[in-house]
Amino acid sequence: GVIKTALPNMDREAKDQYLLVIQAKDMVGQNGGLSGTTSVTVTLTDVNDNPPRFPRRSYQYNVPESLPVASVVARIKAADADVGPNAEMEYKIVDGDGLGVFKISVDKDTQEGIITVQKELDFEAKTSYTLRIEAANMHVDPRFLSLGPFSDMTTVKIIVEDVDEPPVFTSRLYSMVVSEAAKVGTIIGTVAAHDPDASNSPVRYSIDRNTDLERYFNIDANSGVITTAKSLDRETNAVHNITVLAMESQNPAQVGRGYVAITILDINDNAPEFAMEYETTLCENAQPGLCFRNVMYFIFIFLFLYLDNTATVLTRRNGFRRQEQSVFYLPIFIVDSGSPSLSSTNTLTIRVCDCDADGIAQTCNAEAYILPAGLSTGALIAILACVLTLLVLVLLIVTMRRRKKEPLIFDEERDIRENIVRYDDEGGGEEDTEAFDMAALRNLNIIRDTKTRRDVTPEIQFLSRPTFKSIPDNVIFREFIWERLKEADVDPCAPPYDSLQTYAFEGNGSVAESLSSLDSISSNSDQNYDYLSDWGPRFKRLADMYGTGPDCLYS
Repeated sequence: GVIKTALPNMDREAKDQYLLVIQAKDMVGQNGGLSGTTSVTVTLTDVNDNPPRFPRRSYQYNVPESLPVASVVARIKAADADVGPNAEMEYKIVDGDGLGVFKISVDKDTQEGIITVQKELDFEAKTSYTLRIEAANMHVDPRFLSLGPFSDMTTVKIIVEDVDEPPVFTSRLYSMVVSEAAKVGTIIGTVAAHDPDASNSPVRYSIDRNTDLERYFNIDANSGVITTAKSLDRETNAVHNITVLAMESQNPAQVGRGYVAITILDINDNAPEFAMEYETTLCENAQPGLCFRNVMYFIFIFLFLYLDNTATVLTRRNGFRRQEQSVFYLPIFIVDSGSPSLSSTNTLTIRVCDCDADGIAQTCNAEAYILPAGLSTGALIAILACVLTLLVLVLLIVTMRRRKKEPLIFDEERDIRENIVRYDDEGGGEEDTEAFDMAALRNLNIIRDTKTRRDVTPEIQFLSRPTFKSIPDNVIFREFIWERLKEADVDPCAPPYDSLQTYAFEGNGSVAESLSSLDSISSNSDQNYDYLSDWGPRFKRLADMYGTGPDCLYS
């Protein structure tokens, strides 16, 4: 079963697949024979029989003149009904006034033509460009050349839009020179800038002070003339690089930059002097005419030789003695060859030394002949440092001892009650139940835990409370106060100063019971009030009234 085409010139672009049903019969197709069917799909492959065609005969695009170089201006595409390699095409600019300004390339993925800018655009120079662009297939099939050229042409017009541009200087870098002797206000040079836009706005000039921190120069805002504002010094700064700003008067945001290099010319304004502080040595046995030092920029008053900017010092007498003079200070008068010439006087220090046979200095100190057994300067400094260190240590020890704090707890032998100390402290009053337990003060028989002081060793350890017996109340009060005093002495929480404490203690009761009994003086009373005489002078009146003595009954 061979399948053949029935019609010529099949078009894949119209229909790319056909579905066929094939039937096979036995018995040569006679009646009664058996048959079977199958499906066959026929897919047409593509050939390059369709040329590219632009959908439009012309295109127009607007771009600003400030568009950077290599930026994309536009994308165009020619339509091709073919697929795969048969649809690949290339674009090129064949004509137009923008051949050197723009270029076109192909996007391999989308087969688009990409137009990019190759040079900076200038609205003031040219406002529009016209391009003739051709799109052609890359793989042409010779069998279909009769269908016409496999390429197409279109026109692209690019309109350049005006943009407000900053002023432009006539030169990228200005080079100027000025003498360091120039007076303030001397004109150095002029810079010029203009507005490239069609409006041609006036331009104002200024100096970027970040490049002229010392403000050596000024510039005229209207003319661009640069002048000196301060005295210049080539030795401090030989070249000044400044930046000049040009701003549009109508739009100060548009700023152009120009660069100026100002070279300072030298004048003879510095007198010659030694390149360094010169100090040399001379042997005691030096012979006349001995060269012992080369110095820079000087003339020796006795004998001298020039060699560029150096001079050689020679001796003129035979032998020197350190005992007579160990150091010579030789004044050197220096004159330069500038116009006008400048001069200065410097000093050359020459030390007379004791030298060995090879002329090498051994010692240059004249004191060696006077104090041969004396101490050296280094030894004296070391001894002085040790003495000062000892003095500092002694002062520190004395200061620390004086600053040593007295103990907070006083010895019992010291009677601090003789001192009156005022404290501006205010207690809580009777309503302050947080500071003290008043119930413990009112009850003598409450057993309290003995608090041991941490800073001193207590002399008496209270292990238990003594039991109060029926003894006279004055003894009870005395012992009560004594116990409270001992507790305060060993209390670590007690304040370190004298304090007044009030105790509401009534004792264990009176054996006389109530003194207000009306029959207390009756003869039938069995009470004995003889102990009142033991209570002291304050109870003498009661002792006389209630005593049993015969002379005390009516006294």
